[in-house]
Amino acid sequence: MTERREAPETGARPTVDAEICVIVPTIREWECVRDYVANARDHGFETDRLHFVLVTEGFCDTDAMREMLTGLGVSGRVFDGAARDAWFTDHGLSAYDHLIPAASHAQTSFGLLYLWAEGYELGLFIDDDTRPHDDVDFFGRHMSNLGYEGELPAYASDEQWVNVLGQNVDDHGLYPRGYPYSAMDETTTESTVDVDRGAVVASQGLWTNVPDLDAVRILMDGDLQGQAETRTTADDYGEDFLAARGNYLTVCSMNLAFRREVVPAFYQFPMDDNPWAVGRFDDIWSGLLLKRAVDLLDRRIYNGRPLCRHDKAPRSTFGDLTNEVPGLELNEHVWEVIDDAEPETIPEDTTAAYRAVTSAVADALADGSFDDWENGEFLNYCGEYLRDWLDCLAALDGEEPRPVAARDAAAPATDD
Repeated sequence: MTERREAPETGARPTVDAEICVIVPTIREWECVRDYVANARDHGFETDRLHFVLVTEGFCDTDAMREMLTGLGVSGRVFDGAARDAWFTDHGLSAYDHLIPAASHAQTSFGLLYLWAEGYELGLFIDDDTRPHDDVDFFGRHMSNLGYEGELPAYASDEQWVNVLGQNVDDHGLYPRGYPYSAMDETTTESTVDVDRGAVVASQGLWTNVPDLDAVRILMDGDLQGQAETRTTADDYGEDFLAARGNYLTVCSMNLAFRREVVPAFYQFPMDDNPWAVGRFDDIWSGLLLKRAVDLLDRRIYNGRPLCRHDKAPRSTFGDLTNEVPGLELNEHVWEVIDDAEPETIPEDTTAAYRAVTSAVADALADGSFDDWENGEFLNYCGEYLRDWLDCLAALDGEEPRPVAARDAAAPATDD
């Protein structure tokens, strides 16, 4: 573990007890942090264990964010675009600032770099349009999940995909954002798995109120405001569960705790700010990479509780559709490319093992031929970014990285 450096621009002085880096991408509802801090205190979870990193933009009131952290008495940092650029410069990593796309939810990757550099062992993603349920120990439950030992149900299907909303799908018929259309109407089987302590490396909490759907499914549900007519409650979820090995699932970063070890295999793919205008699949595709890694490394992703309340603000469903369309065909196939990728050997060292899996996926994407799919070159672009992600982490660890590849990745041909 790298030695943690005390960072300037804190909301309150960091404590030596801080162990959980809470990453909040936000441009609207940053005061969600108040609710999460209140939940921790109401349930006796020590807020000295939490360090908040707000990833935002220069047009937001960053002073108000810092004042909020100070008023709450919690440690934290606020990073707009200029602060992120300065962070890369201060760490001698300006060649890698392209890894963090502008004005994109995928900027959560910056939080991962910060966590890695500062030596935090645990991370937690929270979206700013969520709130904890008052009767749930939000942070405590995530920490319990990461330390889970015992039996859990594991789902598998004949499509190699598990619907995280599938426990009540016969009533609501919902599939989450990123679930391939070709994998719908799957036949699911259930088994029981013994989980060893330490095997759970990610805890995905699910959501009540507005389900996390893509634009096509929102339109089919009859909603033009980017939300959904069908809403979910705690009753839609049964036991917490796993996706069986060799099966994929959608991983949403709005409510997700994880161990430091997964960071090399958890890059949030470079959406929105790219020549193909592909967006909205950053956490979905990072989840595919993570699932491939945990399957190969004998780890687990825990799914279910703690639930959060998702209060997605109204917006044009057609705007979301515009962002999703360039990547829809790729989303039907990218998981197959990732599933076929396998390193020649898996090192015993944990960090090296995750890097080996990610490197194999990066090579499969960067060197593959995807001309049959709409915007297939974007997968080559993603592969180059994955290579640079690994090199950036290596540089943070004091290693000598190879020359930067992705900054000059080929853009799509135009008719000009």
